Amino acid sequence: MVQVSAALKYTLGRIGLFVAVLAGLWLIDMNVFLKLMLALVFSAALSFFLLRGWRDEMAGEIAEAAERRRTEKERLRSALAGEDDQPPTDQPSR
Repeated sequence: MVQVSAALKYTLGRIGLFVAVLAGLWLIDMNVFLKLMLALVFSAALSFFLLRGWRDEMAGEIAEAAERRRTEKERLRSALAGEDDQPPTDQPSR
């Protein structure tokens, strides 16, 4: 089974809500710009409630990725400063 990114699911959900609301508003006779603006506002409000799980999942993935990057950055900094915890290699010094 293919694991879909939470960010992709959330983004597609937001786009889907926008298109669904816009399709509903298309039946009403009003300015196209006003329809687009109303669809944007209504889809944002609906996504706040309907897509909460995906949004929280995406936030968790982003937090985990940031933590991995921070840990790797600290590891690289300590290695460059000569403070790494790796045992010496068997290479002769010059």
